[in-house]
Order: sequence, then C-alpha cells, then structure tokens
Amino acid sequence: MNGFSLSCSNLEKKFLNKIIFNNFSAELNAGDSLAVTGRNGSGKSTLLKTIAGLIKPEKGKIAFSSDGKKINPERHHLYVGMIAPYINLYEELTAYENLSFFYDLKNHGAKDGKKDRIENLLNRINLYSRRNDEVKNFSSGMKQRVKLAFAVINSPPLLLMDEPRTNLDSQGIELVYEVAEEQKKNGVLIVATNEPDDTRLCSRTVSIEDYRNT
Repeated sequence: MNGFSLSCSNLEKKFLNKIIFNNFSAELNAGDSLAVTGRNGSGKSTLLKTIAGLIKPEKGKIAFSSDGKKINPERHHLYVGMIAPYINLYEELTAYENLSFFYDLKNHGAKDGKKDRIENLLNRINLYSRRNDEVKNFSSGMKQRVKLAFAVINSPPLLLMDEPRTNLDSQGIELVYEVAEEQKKNGVLIVATNEPDDTRLCSRTVSIEDYRNT
C-alpha cells in the first residue's frame, strides 16, 4: 500500500457539450494530499467521481500503480474509498448489515477479520450501541458517520472525501480530520471542499475552475 500512486493525465469531462473541466493532470504518491476547491456546481464532485471510476471522462487517462506496477482498471474500485453526501446507504438494513455488505464488496466475501473490523469501526464512529438499528431511523449526521466507516473499511490506498463535514457536528468533524491525517501516513488523500479548515488538511490546493479552458 505504501507504494501506491495515482496519475491523472489531461482529464476532460463534459455534460451536454458543456466543459466541466479539461486538461486536469495530477501525480500523487503515498503521503500526498490534494484539496480541490471551486464554487458550488463547478465540478469538484464530478472530478472525484471520475477518479473513483463512477463516471468516465471524455478524454484523458487515470492510472493506479502499486510499487511501480500498473493496476488493472477493472480492479481500481478495490483501491478506492469515498465519503460523499450523495453516496446512498441501504435504509432497510442495520448499520452493521450495511458495513457487512460493503466489506464483502471490497474484500470479495473474505471473512477473515470481518467482524472485528466492523465492530472496531462502529465503536470509532460512536454507533456501536446502534449497530442493530435500521439506518432509516438514523439522523443525517449518523448516516454520514456510517459513510465514513464505509469509506475506510478496507483501509484504501486512495481516500476521496467530497464535502466530508456535511451534516456532522464538531465531534464528527474531528473524527473526519483524524481519519484524513491517518490516510496521509499510509496513502493518497483528495478532499473536495471550500472549507478553509478542510483545505489545510492537504499539502496542495487546486481550483477546479482553473481547468475550464474552452
């Protein structure tokens, strides 16, 4: 994991022939962190979704490498963790069941250490006592904490945080920052935000609006 690197080369994304961003390039290695800023609707979330593989760019390439060896794009999802307001949880499942499902997705159903990992995360996000409650009964802040646990459930080499403090109280924000600091020790961190405290988490800052040349 410590040998992980991300390369974005001349990425371009359009919606209805409108350029969201183009010529976006970045090289990030384990220990690197990048804050992406820009006005609401400027394309921050679109960039993170593109890097995560949730949407495809019109042009450009995204490459993941581990110890200098390219990772097959079909396996990129195994190397990414993401927290974002638009990520949906399964409302009819409990907090434990949600994390169990996501754990299986990220680990191809491997059971080794699963129970301990989920319970440790539930304790960390202060929801262990509510682990058997259906998520539909959770507040928006509680759901955001479950999403944080989902994002790091497989200790991803690349962690993407899109407006990570959304719906969180001060305790939840502090937890997000702790996770971000841990990520910088072990992998790559990218944060999309306009909050000054969030940008200070990262060693570099770019504005997505600088990548909108027509």
